[in-house]
Amino acid sequence: MKTKSLFFGLLLSSSMAVAQNTSNMSSNPLLQPFDTPHQTAPYDKIKPEHFLPALKEAMAQGKKEIDAIVDNKAKPTFENTIIALEQGGENVGKASSILFHLNGAETNPEIQKTVREASPLLTEYGNDITLNDKLFARVKAVWDQRDKLKLDTESAMLLEKTYKSFARNGANLNAADKEKLRGINKELSQLSIKFSENNLAETNEYSLVVTDEKDLAGLPDFVKEAAKAAAKRLNKEGWVFTLHAPSYGPFMQYADNRDLRKQLFLAYNGRGFNGSKNDNKDNIAQIVKLRYEKAKLLGYATWADYILEERMANSKQIVNNFLNDVKKYAEPAAARELAELTAYAKKNGFAEDKLQRWDVSYYSEKLKKEKYAINDELLKPYFKLENVLDGIFALTNKLYGISFKENKNIPGWHPEVKAYEVFDKDGKFLAVWYGDYFPRAGKRAGAWNNSVQDQWIENGVEYRPHVVNVCNFSRPTDTKPSLLSFNEVTTLFHEFGHALHGMLAKGKYQTTSGTSVAWDFVELPSQIMENFAEEPEVLRMFAKHYQTGEVIPQEYIEKIRASSNFMAGLANLRQIGLGMIDMAWHSNVPNGESVAQIEEKADVGAQIYPKVEGISVSTAFSHIFAGGYSAGYYSYKWSEVLDADAFELFKEKGIFNQEVATSFRENVLSRGGSEKPMVLYKRFRGREPKPEAMLKRAGLIL
Repeated sequence: MKTKSLFFGLLLSSSMAVAQNTSNMSSNPLLQPFDTPHQTAPYDKIKPEHFLPALKEAMAQGKKEIDAIVDNKAKPTFENTIIALEQGGENVGKASSILFHLNGAETNPEIQKTVREASPLLTEYGNDITLNDKLFARVKAVWDQRDKLKLDTESAMLLEKTYKSFARNGANLNAADKEKLRGINKELSQLSIKFSENNLAETNEYSLVVTDEKDLAGLPDFVKEAAKAAAKRLNKEGWVFTLHAPSYGPFMQYADNRDLRKQLFLAYNGRGFNGSKNDNKDNIAQIVKLRYEKAKLLGYATWADYILEERMANSKQIVNNFLNDVKKYAEPAAARELAELTAYAKKNGFAEDKLQRWDVSYYSEKLKKEKYAINDELLKPYFKLENVLDGIFALTNKLYGISFKENKNIPGWHPEVKAYEVFDKDGKFLAVWYGDYFPRAGKRAGAWNNSVQDQWIENGVEYRPHVVNVCNFSRPTDTKPSLLSFNEVTTLFHEFGHALHGMLAKGKYQTTSGTSVAWDFVELPSQIMENFAEEPEVLRMFAKHYQTGEVIPQEYIEKIRASSNFMAGLANLRQIGLGMIDMAWHSNVPNGESVAQIEEKADVGAQIYPKVEGISVSTAFSHIFAGGYSAGYYSYKWSEVLDADAFELFKEKGIFNQEVATSFRENVLSRGGSEKPMVLYKRFRGREPKPEAMLKRAGLIL
């Protein structure tokens, strides 16, 4: 995410906005220099009413900067056009990035109203830049002489990205089509916001209240204790279970009460599909229709054709072939696993012919415990959140020499947020890193990384990044700290991998720095970190019993590794299915098919489980309808090929090998999008990636 580019309003138009207010400019913290450590955002002073005047002022200044570029009498050059464009719009990016971040991590009705109101303003601001004929003429003039400019590699990439940002956003359209595009962009930004708000509301508004303790049978103490704490927070009697991951997941794994599992399953998987005020079916239909119209207007057959043009997998055929190739390995494995699971369930009293979807996690957990004598209840005491973070800090120090120091003087957006200064091995300041780990009503579900300030160099001054990790883990209770499941441990490692990509950035321009890379390359740094979480040497660095301090026993480590591919066929098939649903929505011409019809054809999971009425993947699929993964969800699996292949080198040389770690830092983590991703990957690995490592790691081949 950029914080400074003049394109920022356009890039964030699907997620941002502003609220009307008459705040005094002189007292608006967004319009003043940030008087905080490392010029971090003063979250303790910023209020929703500050955003509109700040953004209006910033956009007015940004337009003046555009006018100065356009009105420059000198012939267009890389410096007076491309660099001037890259370095403009500082305050638009600053205010927008903060608002966007708050709307995801700590929103409220005022911020949501602000987002809805500012979205058309920011969208129009972005349109005014990319659809400016005179500005594009200058950019094109520089682009046309690119072979004569003798630019360094990163500058050449900036020029290419800048030119394509215009061309791919309508600069070559006639006047009438430009107006159509403006309207489409506005509508899409508002629809994506509405989709996200509906999803958050559906998640927050549901709760399962249990008052009879017999209905808690099977649930471990840590689950019951968290549910009791949730009831206390909501002033309810008994135990409360919600649709937030730390509550929903364990209930589906452990609860003996099948009727309640079904009830919770239907609520979770019916979000946005139940005809309520938060229904998302119409939003999806409109989003898909408008995306297709935009792609067609810009000269592409479908939205997927438009999106994939700038990806490593640069065509629908490549993506669909990739998904189907992995499916060939995953499908038979999933069928075997489901048959084994069904036989196990019947052996233990299950009376029906087929398992329902609300039975799979429950019996999987029991079978896993029986086969490997391991489960979350046994492991969680060794994964205290603070210890896992310390382990990540120790690991990254060992690999890259960096260190972390908490700074309580850096304001956060919530009291639970912790801020750290990050230093390189020579003591040089690298970044500010924020961690925010517990569910709240104002925080959307899931886990993510973003940047509220990127890295770049301007006039000889280097600006270092401010990076954020946000997750939703189980809260501490009155008797226990936050204890993570092993899956949550890998999630923490994953998001920290994204953070490293930002923190270790070493580029000249924001547009080519940090995580500003091809979408199907951006998951490599995050997913390679997941590999370390399972390594014995790494586990012993942080997996210590929260009460006794005992290091995790070797037998537990062996069981974690032995069980790592448990039900991998089903897990891989689910990921492939999500990718196929995404492509079904975006790689075809919309013909009015309903959500249910699209999913019936594309959801491979629907082919192995009994059909369940009233549920949907799409209506809560924020990745593709409110995030940046439309026609791109395949990239998670695509990046698994890269990360598995890359980690093979670490294993060959030693997982802490300094030569390999330094090469990965210098050729991948620090380089951002300064060169084509395959060039960077081959420079690290010495060759193109091979899929065998991913298939072998997943247990899909021997």
